[in-house]
Amino acid sequence: MRRLLLPALPALLLALPSPLPAQTGTGYQKPSPALAALIDAPLTPNVSLSPDKQTLLLLERSSFPSLAELAQPELRLAGLRLNPATNGPSRELYTTGLLLKPLAGGTERRIAGLPADARLNHIIWSRDGRHLAFTVTLETTIELWVADPATAKARRLTARFLNLTTETPGWLDATTLIVPFIPAERGAPPPEPRVPAGPVVQENLGEKRPSRTYQDLLTNAHDEALFDYYATSDLALVTLDGTVTPLNQRGIFTFAAPSPDGRFILTYALRRPYSYLVTGGRFPTRITVLDRTGKLVHSVADLPLAESIPIATGSVRTGPRAVSWRADVPATLSWLEALDGGDAGKPAELRDAWFTLAAPFTQKPVAQHRFALRVAGPVTWGDDQHAIVNESWWKTRTVRTWLVAPGAPESAPTLLFERSSEDRYQNPGSPVLARNALGRLTLLLSADRTKIYLDGEGASPEGNQPFLDEFTLATKTTRRLWRSAAPHYESFITFADAALNRVLTSRESVTESPNYFIRDLAAGTLTPVTTFPNPYPAFAAVRKELIQYKRPDGVTLSGTLYLPPGYKSADGPLPTLLWAYPQEFKSADAAGQIKDSPFRFIRVAPTGPLPFLLAGYAVLDDPTMPIVGEGKTEPNDTYIPQLVASAKAAIDELVRRGVTDRTRVAVGGHSYGAFMTANLLAHSDLFRAGIARSGAYNRTLTPFGFQSEERTIWQAPEIYAAMSPFNHADKVKDPILLIHGEADNNAGTFPIQSERFYNALKGHGATTRFVLLPHESHGYRARENVSHMLWEMEHWLDSYVKPPAKDKKS
Repeated sequence: MRRLLLPALPALLLALPSPLPAQTGTGYQKPSPALAALIDAPLTPNVSLSPDKQTLLLLERSSFPSLAELAQPELRLAGLRLNPATNGPSRELYTTGLLLKPLAGGTERRIAGLPADARLNHIIWSRDGRHLAFTVTLETTIELWVADPATAKARRLTARFLNLTTETPGWLDATTLIVPFIPAERGAPPPEPRVPAGPVVQENLGEKRPSRTYQDLLTNAHDEALFDYYATSDLALVTLDGTVTPLNQRGIFTFAAPSPDGRFILTYALRRPYSYLVTGGRFPTRITVLDRTGKLVHSVADLPLAESIPIATGSVRTGPRAVSWRADVPATLSWLEALDGGDAGKPAELRDAWFTLAAPFTQKPVAQHRFALRVAGPVTWGDDQHAIVNESWWKTRTVRTWLVAPGAPESAPTLLFERSSEDRYQNPGSPVLARNALGRLTLLLSADRTKIYLDGEGASPEGNQPFLDEFTLATKTTRRLWRSAAPHYESFITFADAALNRVLTSRESVTESPNYFIRDLAAGTLTPVTTFPNPYPAFAAVRKELIQYKRPDGVTLSGTLYLPPGYKSADGPLPTLLWAYPQEFKSADAAGQIKDSPFRFIRVAPTGPLPFLLAGYAVLDDPTMPIVGEGKTEPNDTYIPQLVASAKAAIDELVRRGVTDRTRVAVGGHSYGAFMTANLLAHSDLFRAGIARSGAYNRTLTPFGFQSEERTIWQAPEIYAAMSPFNHADKVKDPILLIHGEADNNAGTFPIQSERFYNALKGHGATTRFVLLPHESHGYRARENVSHMLWEMEHWLDSYVKPPAKDKKS
């Protein structure tokens, strides 16, 4: 096959890296040492606060796994990906070590007794904080372990092996766990028949049943048998002495949640018939309540297969949904039911009804309230007079927050807030929660029960400034208790004392990595709790600035500009990488709002754009690319001109600042950002080259909607055609690098999207390269693949962007 061509400048070719053939067998490559070192940068631990707020649990994290780990056997069934050797999820991130740190100060203690090279997951405190439960994944099994924070020692709780395919262990009470086990007599997995028993047949008898594009679906009878085999669990109770008490309940349990008082267990179990069109979350589901012996106490619902949920955003399954426990009382169920047939595409005065039912579940359900919009998210419980419910509607972007009295369902709810979901500046924050006597997180109320507390990001024209407010329910007025101040970015985590005078916060700056502190609100003092070091010392001298600029239509745009370590204005304009992801808006004002902070720590993800600062590039990270459609106009009606205008405005601003050479700019993005990249190269002459990772380029392959587009291809064929870069492959004149995970499981971004786009580009003589990363999903994880990805991107930028260009418009 012919070789790829670099820019036709003979004198320049001598100084460039040698071009790569269209098909190469060079194996894995490594980027320059500075970039390669980022892959092994230590990860800052995650943290978990004990229920009594006395101890911080530090969770040491694994770095990039090896390709061998990613290449382990994997089954892809009903939207799940599982490791048949362990009977748990594949590709999991995991914890490698546990440390206990007193919040009041003192020596860290490492939890001892763990197996060598153990992979820990599902780490949960008991409600009294006296024990930690977690799973340990070994080569062929998953085990249940506990640790005693008092002694900092861990031990295996039972020799039986867990089944974590669809559910994980949870505390039933302070000394008992509910656990899904592999059935003891399960036997060998069903063999794949050499000769099929018959064809795979699907039919539809005249009913309209559109659905979006899903990956990893069941495809035949053998898949169904495998799903039954690996997903079926036996539920049992396990006490801290290792005693296992079977509940005599076998099924595909996707949810097994104890009531707050520990007397009952709410279960969701999947049932046949299965579907080859949708994932397991839409399979027939039986919802029941069991007692602690496994006896059926109450049948909540038998939900049928849900293949026909309308595609309009906000559409839901009919029948009881979001069935859960009320968190502030011993044992009361709560659920929602759609009043509009679950169809957000048809007009309706009322959308949702909310019900509760208390134990022993023999009375008629209590009709709490009906809502004009779709209820969004779980109920935030407080007490009989205080609960908070949010409702929202996508088409108008309306969000309403209600105060309701679940103990008085006949009383009218109180509207606390109403705003646009796009309007970040008016976001009042989220209610602060605290653990009650039942060990559940509930609404934190003032001592006189008249006030709640709100914390939020504090979006503003100056950037995000997190805050903590006191909110008086009767007057709907706020009193600011604290707000983050420059040059730091500090966010509220929780109150650290009963008097609400001290708070735990996370605090960082551009050069200081995030750490935890105790802040005294009255005195204004800070006491450090952790001292995590900067994992990226090479970026200490990087310059960071949150910049703003305007599009010709007046929409305000922003992005975070990074300049390489040691850069000085005298160094002149730099080659530059723009890394972006478009977003749709119904309001131009909301589209122009700032969504970042100039004071956040420079976090470096090896899979992001910032590593290329060490290769001498300026980086404009997340420059806003808003696609606005106000009123009855849909955003995507003018997707291309808005996209190009945003990109040009960003380049113009960088050139005005003197940091960017207009003739040496690359654009890149991942997923929808890759879609953006391909469209910018097809419809503009702004960029020297592009990098598109794991994108979708042909919208005929997502005919029932994509991203925020609700119209189908039959309703808006001209929009689908105009927005598909595959249709405009003949217009791509600048080099484009395509990278895709061979096992991409994201809806719509099948690897065939990149395969076909590459073939179209090649057929029209484009300068292009297609890299398919083995075993990778939508995000890339294997050390070898991430290293090679960095090499591909660095080589592409150094070949096509960094060299001076005399053939581009200035």
